[in-house]
Amino acid sequence: MREFSADYLSETREGMWDDSREALAPLDLDRWDSVLDVGCGTGELSAVLSEETGGEVVGVDADPSLLDVAGERVPTAAGDATRLPFADDSFDLVVCQALLINLPDPAAAVREFARVARHRVAAVEPDNGAVTVESSVDAESGLADRARRAYLDGVGTDVTLGGAGTRAAFEDAGIEDSTTRRYDHVQSVEPPYSERDIDAAKRKATGEGLADDLPTMLAGDLTEAEYDDLRSRWREMGREVVGQMADGEYRRRETVPFFVTVGSVEQSG
Repeated sequence: MREFSADYLSETREGMWDDSREALAPLDLDRWDSVLDVGCGTGELSAVLSEETGGEVVGVDADPSLLDVAGERVPTAAGDATRLPFADDSFDLVVCQALLINLPDPAAAVREFARVARHRVAAVEPDNGAVTVESSVDAESGLADRARRAYLDGVGTDVTLGGAGTRAAFEDAGIEDSTTRRYDHVQSVEPPYSERDIDAAKRKATGEGLADDLPTMLAGDLTEAEYDDLRSRWREMGREVVGQMADGEYRRRETVPFFVTVGSVEQSG
């Protein structure tokens, strides 16, 4: 399984549910006395689940450093998604967010979800291949797409899983009555710029952010020469971003499609 830092998870998942929690409606959170958040990371979703349900929410993750952060929000336990440290039928609902896309065998994890769930399992998974970027810097959208395709080619797990792939994992795990709904998470950058926005622009201008993904990109078909060309163009784009920010003209809108898949363990037998 791919590993992530606490800062990365907090940054990428923060704000996911700030605008609306409508996407969580199919989970019927107010019905359950116990919920397990698998691959909870730093506990962003765990905290939301805790607010939306009257029952207990427990987070489980294989990384102790992430559990240290999540433990400030909900009770936690250390464990692997494919070998959960709980007895059969331990929780009313078992759910994950952006976990299956990072696993080599998503269905194996879903089978574990079904084992420890009494009533329902759910997964919130993005399709990272369908992310779109609109920007006031003309070159940014095309370069973001080029970098994304290179990353997807080398990443090693199906980070484009989305709805269809998640339903397939549910079916492979024996859950045949699953339903999926699509929602779009939009992240916007506009004046007044936050400190995070300014830092992100500086990382573009230095190429630092792209360099973080170098090993993954080169694991695919991208050559070192192609990477060097991409990084050069990326840094040029970043300098234009910084310039537009200085004039208060920079705008960026990123849309990440994600899919909420829910299945009933009771009906699946």
